[in-house]
Amino acid sequence: MKLLVVGAGIFGAVVANEAAKRGHHVTVIEKRNHIAGNIYTENVDGIQVHRYGAHIFHTSNKKIWDYVNQFAEFNRYTNSPIANYNGEIYNMPFNMNTFNKMWGVKTPQEAQSKIDEQRQEMAGKKPSNLEEQAISLIGRDIYEKLVKGYTEKQWGQKATELPAFIIRRLPVRLTYDNNYFNDTYQGIPIGGYTQIVEKLLDNKLIDVHTNVDFYDSKEEYLKDYDKIIFTGMIDQFFDYQLGELEYRSLKFKTEELNVDNFQGNAVVNYTDAKTPFTRIIEHKHFEFGKGVKGKTVITREYPQNWSRGDEPYYPVNNAQNDALYKKYQRMAEEMPNVIFGGRLGQYRYFNMDQTIMAALKVVDRLF
Repeated sequence: MKLLVVGAGIFGAVVANEAAKRGHHVTVIEKRNHIAGNIYTENVDGIQVHRYGAHIFHTSNKKIWDYVNQFAEFNRYTNSPIANYNGEIYNMPFNMNTFNKMWGVKTPQEAQSKIDEQRQEMAGKKPSNLEEQAISLIGRDIYEKLVKGYTEKQWGQKATELPAFIIRRLPVRLTYDNNYFNDTYQGIPIGGYTQIVEKLLDNKLIDVHTNVDFYDSKEEYLKDYDKIIFTGMIDQFFDYQLGELEYRSLKFKTEELNVDNFQGNAVVNYTDAKTPFTRIIEHKHFEFGKGVKGKTVITREYPQNWSRGDEPYYPVNNAQNDALYKKYQRMAEEMPNVIFGGRLGQYRYFNMDQTIMAALKVVDRLF
């Protein structure tokens, strides 16, 4: 087969690699000036900078862990973000360190008792919005300091206007454990993520072209290729015929600083409403301080409303958007030579392991 892969992110690269291994010729086009999509990392002062936000690989699927370890060696990084609420520092996810700082409690029984007491505010009521849902799960103190401001910045709406289902559950641990993820495997590739995609695309049957926009030659591509793997926005592919799906965008402000250690942690979330960004990432801590001495690189992350022409980073999966996506999905089913994949093509918030799993499912369908 003659395949076209639109987008050189992890999804497209996995499909291209597996197709080429089976002897098929693959052309990969990417509108950005580099491969690796949102997991792109670049070396600055010996520090692997995550250009499009923090990416921590985590999974409980051994098959996926073994698969990705073919392309990079992973370190033992454990995601332990902290929250800064107007200068007060709290551990995330919510655990005994958080509860001790918040209320002075020392035992799991004391913490559970305090949470139960605060949840009583919602006793007998069905949560009708995100605020009520969060209070019903962890009470008002933690909601006000660690959930409300961050969530409202993330989604660009008041918590009272957001649907309850956005927070189905909140991680509460009655242990002194700051590990954010419960997954069996976790880490960051030594030397960054870009190498993974480089190795996936390193095959004589794969041609890669950056700075190429699919829409400049859409009709020719549809005519010339047996199969197209499309990882862009599904609604844009169909010229927004049924209307726009909603996305959230992000703006990143990255600075190189002449200090060795800016904040002492890879990720610090700013959970108050006044701070305009949601978090600061200090990239060198992903690799335990590796890099040029006396230098560090930080990135502030600002959530943005999305409009046409902006970079879409994640879908807004509410009932209205999911219903519209299903209609686009039905249109996609009428185009058997095009397979839609990834966060934007499948309109789902995938983690990296889920993206690889979804790509391998497409490979199973294709071959």
